[in-house]
Amino acid sequence: MTRASHERNVYLVGPMGAGKTAVGRQLAKDLKLDFLDSDAEIERRTGVDIPYIFEKEGEARFREREKEVIADLTQRTGLVLATGGGAVLDADNRQRLATTGFVVYLKASLEQQLERTQQTRNRPLLLNGEPRHVLERLNEIRVPLYLEIADLTVDTTNRRVRNVVAGIVHAVRKARKEAASHEQEAQER
Repeated sequence: MTRASHERNVYLVGPMGAGKTAVGRQLAKDLKLDFLDSDAEIERRTGVDIPYIFEKEGEARFREREKEVIADLTQRTGLVLATGGGAVLDADNRQRLATTGFVVYLKASLEQQLERTQQTRNRPLLLNGEPRHVLERLNEIRVPLYLEIADLTVDTTNRRVRNVVAGIVHAVRKARKEAASHEQEAQER
């Protein structure tokens, strides 16, 4: 059963350092929705952090856990969900996100990604080589997948969270209005 378009969740996809968590928190406040971060949810459910999962179980097992969490969270309503940068690698995740919510692809320049991720140790993929090259390689693979499911693309490079969120709120409200109008027309037929 698909939920009404105007009731759909908002999902944030994009690379690490694009601002998904910061934007997601503010977006949820402005839209009066709950905020969840899929990586934080994995950590909550497992009781350990993401680097530990990568170290002890490997990336493949982490992706399985991520898929389970996304399958569960996309069944909920009233949610802004910030996904991990690699969540789009799984075709089932992409399908779930695209069909149950309004997908916003937050993109950022490579320089901005490097700047925003340089102080963190919670990004295991950046420990496997020179961060610039790792991010370039990840973007090469993932950007087409982000674009495939995005209802809206927003560049966060050198932008304040408030400004990014204002644009997303406007787009989400417009999409909800259009969806409600189409559903009403369909019912009147």
